[in-house]
Formats: sequence, C-alpha cells, structure tokens
Amino acid sequence: MRLIRRDHYLQKLQEVKGVPDIKVITGVRRCGKSKLLEAFIDEVREEEPLANIIHINFNLTVWEKLTEYHALHDYVEGAYVPGKNNYLFIDEVQLCKGFEKAINSLHASEKYDIYITGSNAFLLSSDLATLFTGRTYELQIFPFSFQEFCKYFELSDPASALTRYLREGGMAGSYPYPTEKAKFDYIASVFDTLIVRDIQQRYGVRNIGAMERLCDFLLDNISNLTSGRSLSAVLSGGCTESSCRTVSTYLKYLCNSFAFYKVRRYDVRGRRYLLYDDKYYLSDHSFKYAKLGTKNADYGRLLENCVAVELLRRGYQLYAGVLYKKEIDFVAIKADEKIYIQVAYSMEEPGTLKRETEPLLKINDAYPKFIICRTGQPAYQYEGVKIVDAAEWLLG
Repeated sequence: MRLIRRDHYLQKLQEVKGVPDIKVITGVRRCGKSKLLEAFIDEVREEEPLANIIHINFNLTVWEKLTEYHALHDYVEGAYVPGKNNYLFIDEVQLCKGFEKAINSLHASEKYDIYITGSNAFLLSSDLATLFTGRTYELQIFPFSFQEFCKYFELSDPASALTRYLREGGMAGSYPYPTEKAKFDYIASVFDTLIVRDIQQRYGVRNIGAMERLCDFLLDNISNLTSGRSLSAVLSGGCTESSCRTVSTYLKYLCNSFAFYKVRRYDVRGRRYLLYDDKYYLSDHSFKYAKLGTKNADYGRLLENCVAVELLRRGYQLYAGVLYKKEIDFVAIKADEKIYIQVAYSMEEPGTLKRETEPLLKINDAYPKFIICRTGQPAYQYEGVKIVDAAEWLLG
C-alpha cells in the first residue's frame, strides 16, 4: 500500500515533542493511527540519531509476552538508557491488561517521552484524565481528507476528484482493492469490527440487533435532526423510558468509538445551546455506501458530512444553528473565531440561492458567512455572503 506524509498530524506531534505529557493518539478504527506513529518514529530517528527509541506494537505477536502491565513496565525500564533522550511508543496499548498502571508509573519516573495509540473504547476522551493520573495530550486522527485523497492518487482536477472522493471516501485501507465491491466489502468489515470489538466487547451490549438497526437508521439519516426519544419510537414502535435510555446509551457508545460525531443545536439569536434534536455525522461517509449500498445516494448530505468532518479536522467546535425557525447547517467556533456555513450540492435549481442565504442574512453580527457548494467557479459574494466552491474549500 502506498503511503503519504500526513503533515498536519506530524506537525502537531512535533509541536509537543518533549512536552512532559502522555501523548494519546485516537481516532476511528483503521484511520491510520499506527502508520502515523511509525512515520513520527522515523522523524525522531532522523532528527536525533543518538536517541533511545523503545517501540512496542501489540499488533505483533512478538510482543505478547508484555500483555501484562508488570511485564510491560519491567521491559521498558530494562530498555532505558541513561544520558539519552528516551522515547516510548506503544501501539494498541489496551491489549496489555492493566496498561494504565504501567504507563502512569513510567510517566511518574520522568524519564520517558511517551506516545500511545489504542482502541477508542479503552481510551475515551472523557476518561483520559482519570485513566492517567498525569497530564495527557490527545491528538485525534481522522480518515483521509479530500486534500490527502488527492495527494494519494495524484489528482489535479478538483471537480472530478471530489466526485470520486464522495464515492470512495477517506478509509485509505480500501484504496488498494481493485473493484468498488471489494473496497466497500473492506469498509463494511471495518465498520462491523468497530461495532463488535470496540463496542459490544467493551460495553457488553447484549442486544446487538438493536445496535445494528440504530446504525442503519443513522447511516440512512446523515445530518437529519434526531433525538433518543424519536429514534426509540422509530426502532421499537414506541418510546418507553427503558427503550429511550437504551437508545441514548447506544448513541453514546457509537460516538465514543468515533463511528459518528454528535453535533448539538445552537440558538443563534438567544446564544444558547438547545437540549433536543441533535445531528449525527459519520466519521467517514464511505461507511454509508458500504453498509446500505449506493442506490438513491443523496450527494448533498454526503457533501455536508464531508464539510462537517473537515471542520472538526481543522479544530472547530461544531453546532447546528437555529434562527427564527430557520436552520443553519453549521456554526463553527474556534477560540474567538466564529463562522456560519450553509452547504448545498448545487446552486443550479431556481430558489436555491435564496433559500440558502435567507437564514444567513438574518444574522445580526459581523462574523463571516459562507455557502459551500459545487460551483466550479472562483469564490464570489452575494449580499455579504461568500459563496465558495466545495472542492476548493476542502483543499484548504
């Protein structure tokens, strides 16, 4: 399989090299965490030829003898070299029983620069502070962006490349397969493994059929407003307190494993977050094709999913806006920056421009407002709203 440099993530790792935190690399299954770690190890070796590199990859059977935390701890301590910069890299750390005890002890010794990857079900963002008694730095990895997709396949025409990306997605492990069916079979197996290993085994889910029906519904309703109560009613024909609680729990599991991202609603006028009807986006839109097939594909919703994940990749907090009962696809916030975004697949249909700009023009602040769509043209302004070609925007 061909490899490309993922500069965005490597730069972030470089920025925290030597910082006395435990660096934790997370992301959906098969998004490239292990390959990123290996690329960063190569950079460290090149920059510091005299550094002591301790690299343990629990995907390989050669390391099975270390799958108990005392053995892991003793091995690392035995590999320590005084007087050198000692780097510790551990891949799939959750395969070591009691790994957090070993990592905490090694971190407390202040002798190692520590980097780990693992299953998201065992390295939850919400649990890192309690799992590791020391400080942690989390770097979340996403499947290939459109920019990385173009780099991998050496594509130079943004419009045709985006058409292909909307079909094939960002799960790079599927790229070497020769046929579309083989690619989708691979992607479906990744999704199924995520459900069985990262969710069912971790949380002991007994009603896997209900979990699968919930997944199918979310896959078929990307970006639609949903709630635990409405999902329970759809899936079970009614909403009891027990069924609503079960659905809400399953939704939490799916988001913890990075299968989906939940986007809360935000009242633009009242400047408050709403407590009902969230939206859910896939970590990679190719999961929808792989699990449900390609018939009746809604390219507008797939493009919206791509924009949502790209905004998360660029470090924005993401909300679905509401203003005077009008929907704004995204309110994206980062530090003191805020942008409002509408996504449309095409502006060719009569009334699309008016429909998409109307809620944006009602916003009474000076933050930038965008419509992202497939124009194939340079960006232009309409009543202060910037209309940007989707391919060019996704390329950054």
